[in-house]
Amino acid sequence: MMRQLEVGLLPSAALDAAGAFMAFHLEAARAILADPHTTALTIILPPAAHDHRDWRLALARDLAREAPPKRVNVVAGPAGEARDACLRFLSDAPGVTGQYLLCHE
Repeated sequence: MMRQLEVGLLPSAALDAAGAFMAFHLEAARAILADPHTTALTIILPPAAHDHRDWRLALARDLAREAPPKRVNVVAGPAGEARDACLRFLSDAPGVTGQYLLCHE
């Protein structure tokens, strides 16, 4: 079963956002991945400036390395058709893991 973890607001500074995610959301992501019925996790983050890319990609890659054969991806973008299309793609893409995908309307 593909699961989603949607994170609301994060700080605007990249280091602060990374720290907030690790402090308040990382354990929830790991708990979802520990569920034997979970086959994939998509973490949905709010849009952010380009300087957030590195920590978000590291999050996707490191969690994917930690949880094989389960898939882990991070998606960022506003709610809407583009994000929904990205989530549909990931639900039917068994070989895609450890990716950070940006959705633009």
